[in-house]
Amino acid sequence: MLSKNPKRLIVLRHGQTTHNAGGIWQGQLDTELSEVGLQQAAAAATVLAERTPDVVRSSDLRRAYATAQAVVGLTGQDIESDPRLREINVGEWQGKSGEEVRERHGAELDAIARGEDVRRGETGETVAEVAARALAATKDLIDELPVGGLGLIVTHGVAGRALAASLVGIDLHAAWLALGGLHNCHWVELSEGAHGWRIEKWNAHA
Repeated sequence: MLSKNPKRLIVLRHGQTTHNAGGIWQGQLDTELSEVGLQQAAAAATVLAERTPDVVRSSDLRRAYATAQAVVGLTGQDIESDPRLREINVGEWQGKSGEEVRERHGAELDAIARGEDVRRGETGETVAEVAARALAATKDLIDELPVGGLGLIVTHGVAGRALAASLVGIDLHAAWLALGGLHNCHWVELSEGAHGWRIEKWNAHA
């Protein structure tokens, strides 16, 4: 029987980087937050710190970790980094502009837009692979939460959408087509229900 005080999760995308703003394929490049991204992180932190998360876990990439630091700077908590929460590896597309990738790999981009789980950049990952590792990290966090506890995960756009969809049992193809991408410093709120996890809010923001 489910407790009257269910466990809850917030899955937060990091703040903006110059690569985000410039349309550069970022993947697992370890980029910093831009000035705009720092401002976004500070604004999100003022809201999320009031929720007093019990556990804060972050991708180990700097843009996500710095976003998490903005929150714990107000709560005094520790952050545990987990490489399983990294963004999708986009292989040979990493560091290239959207125009460059479109010119050489337009067919693959069209397939992705249709919801097909194409391996990014030939040597990168599929969304299913990202979902598997991110979901494993999330389940580890859930196991650590007390009854009624709140976990905060700071991750990336594709990784965040994939893990949220997987946690609630939405097919990844359907999720790609039906759920909008997470904007910078926007988040998903989830809660544990009698029959599994459910999405309470999508693309919430400060």
